[in-house]
Amino acid sequence: MKEITIDKLIFKNHLSMIEQYSLKDFMFKWLGSPEEGLDDLLPLKYTDQVFAKMETTLDTKIKINGDETFRYVTITEDNQIVIGGLDSNQELKFRIVSLEERLKSY
Repeated sequence: MKEITIDKLIFKNHLSMIEQYSLKDFMFKWLGSPEEGLDDLLPLKYTDQVFAKMETTLDTKIKINGDETFRYVTITEDNQIVIGGLDSNQELKFRIVSLEERLKSY
């Protein structure tokens, strides 16, 4: 994943139903198509506070990129998929991800 700063991103204010389902499908594949299904492993809920995103509950503790805890996935105005996660210092990190990058690790 490529780490970037927030000032380089322009988030969408609204996600269509197709974008919401696409993000859920992306996360399902990105997590390796878990047998238990995405809704059990990583329940995502659409919110549009500050910007539009598919957000997880606070009690969900999926680790990404080492010690970061997954918080949400969204799409920028440039149609880049961005994952937001909390690092070990509880600071929010933004990362542009690609499915191809994830599939190469298998």
